[in-house]
Amino acid sequence: MLGLSSIEAALNLRPDQMKSMAPETWDLMRRAFEGGALATEFEAAWSNGRAFLAANDALRGRIPIAVEWKGGHRAPGDEVAPVDLRVDHVFLVSCKYLSRVLINASPAHLFERLLQGGHGTRDPDWFSFIAGRNYQALYECVREYLDPNSLPLLVGNLLPQNRKEITSALVKGWPAEVDSIYQEFVTSVAVQTAQRWNQHADTALRREALLWRMLRIGSAPYFVLGSSKTELLRLRIATPWDWRRNFRFLDLDISAQEGGQPRVGWRAVIEDRNTRTRHEVLGHVEIRWSHGRFSGNPEAKVYLDTPHAEVPGYFRLA
Repeated sequence: MLGLSSIEAALNLRPDQMKSMAPETWDLMRRAFEGGALATEFEAAWSNGRAFLAANDALRGRIPIAVEWKGGHRAPGDEVAPVDLRVDHVFLVSCKYLSRVLINASPAHLFERLLQGGHGTRDPDWFSFIAGRNYQALYECVREYLDPNSLPLLVGNLLPQNRKEITSALVKGWPAEVDSIYQEFVTSVAVQTAQRWNQHADTALRREALLWRMLRIGSAPYFVLGSSKTELLRLRIATPWDWRRNFRFLDLDISAQEGGQPRVGWRAVIEDRNTRTRHEVLGHVEIRWSHGRFSGNPEAKVYLDTPHAEVPGYFRLA
C-alpha cells in the first residue's frame, strides 16, 4: 500500500508507516521471503496492497501515513468486522487467504444468542446439553474400548488428564466398534441443534440480523483482501444500511446435514432490489471438539460455501 518498488525494497526499508511491527517480525518476514516456499502468498498480498492503493473505493493513489497490524491481539470489545489492518485510522482491512471460515464461536453463542453480545460467556458442553443420551452412549463405548477401570462412569466427570488420554488414544480415528454409535451421535447433535437454532431465530428480523452477523456485515464498512483457490479477493463489505438499500432478505433456511461430524447447513435467499434477481448464499456449521476428541468444549465453525465475490453485500473493489 506504500507505493514501494518491490517486496524486497519494502523488507530492506522497513518503512516507519508500518506500525506494531517489531524488529523480530521484520526478521521473520525476511526469512520467509528468502526461503521461497511462500512466494505465491507474498506475491498475492503485494498485488492486493497495490490494488488497494490504486482503487477508487480505497486510497485512490494516496500513500498512507500509518498502516497498523491488528491481527495479533484479541479484540477487547464486541467487534463484528474481523479487522487485521487499520490504514490511516480509517480504512479497516480483513486479510483472508484460502479460508472459507467466517466465524469460530461457541455453540450457545451462535445457536441460542444468535451471535449477539460478547464472546466471554462460559457455556456448557454443547454435546451434553443438546444430545446428552447419545453423548453418554458414545463415551461408554469408547470407555469400554479403552480402559473401563481408569475412566469415570459419566462423561461429565472426565478430568483433564482423562481427556488427554482419550484424545491421544483416538488421534487416528474412531475404532470400528465405536463407528455406528458415533454416527447416531452425529445425527442426533445435528438434528437437535438445527431445531434449537430455528427456535431462537424465530422471526424474519432475527434471521436477517443473524445472516448479517454470520457474513460479518456490521455498522462499519471494511475491506477484504486475500485469495481463494481460484482468484484474488478484493472486496468492500457493506453495512446493514447499504445492504438494505440494494437487497431484500427473503428467507434463511436452517437444517441438519450429513457429515463426518455434526453439521448444520444454512441457505439464505436474497433479492436484488434493482434487478429483482434472486440469489442464494450457502454455508454450513461444523460442531466439533476444540482440541481433539473429548478434549475441550465443542466449538461451532461457520463456513461460507458460496464464493465470496458472489455474496450480496460483498462488492468487488472498484
